[in-house]
Amino acid sequence: MSLLLAMDTATSAVTAALVDGDRVVASRSVVDARRHTEILMPIIAELFDETGAARSDVDALAVGVGPGPFTGLRVGIATAETLALVLGRPAHGLCSLDAIAHEVMAGAEAPDDFVVATDARRKEVYWARYTGGRRIDGPTVHKPADLPEEVRGLPVAGRGAQLYPDSFGPALGTLDVDAAQLGLAVAAGLTAGEAMLPLQPLYLRQPDAVPSTGQKSALTSLQGKRRGRP
Repeated sequence: MSLLLAMDTATSAVTAALVDGDRVVASRSVVDARRHTEILMPIIAELFDETGAARSDVDALAVGVGPGPFTGLRVGIATAETLALVLGRPAHGLCSLDAIAHEVMAGAEAPDDFVVATDARRKEVYWARYTGGRRIDGPTVHKPADLPEEVRGLPVAGRGAQLYPDSFGPALGTLDVDAAQLGLAVAAGLTAGEAMLPLQPLYLRQPDAVPSTGQKSALTSLQGKRRGRP
């Protein structure tokens, strides 16, 4: 057995799976875009309880590195980094949009040309285009109205199809990352000798919170308030 522990928190699903080569051993997914920290480790524990596998049986880890919202995305990556360090195992990154695309391409009637678009908030989508089984454009972030014309009519997977149906072609059904598909994609890539991504988040834009450019002393603040008195 070559056991791979996969996880992703880049979309609305908090998801984890154990994969052995091209076989899914066990998987868990909970759709909750706001409680990644509370959910991820418990569902990972459930995987080991269900299968009877020990943590030491894991040979490698895989994690979706986005793009995704800042807070949720870093939960999955930090968890994978920590477990890799504790277990002494390698950890591999995969674009989370590629994991959704892998599920689409595994379907019986997968289109040759399609888009994966996920919710980027701020009325934007993270998206990438896939042709012939490979990503040919993206990942990037746009408002749906600003998408390239050649992309707008293509079939689409991800929550972008649900949120902005008028900006894309027919929906393909898959909404969020499934860690089982992510694990299968990474396992196949490693077997083929492909280079995986480092555990560096694909944010594509700056987080909302930024450090202050300067500090104001308490004395200065108090003086300012006094000068403002009538």
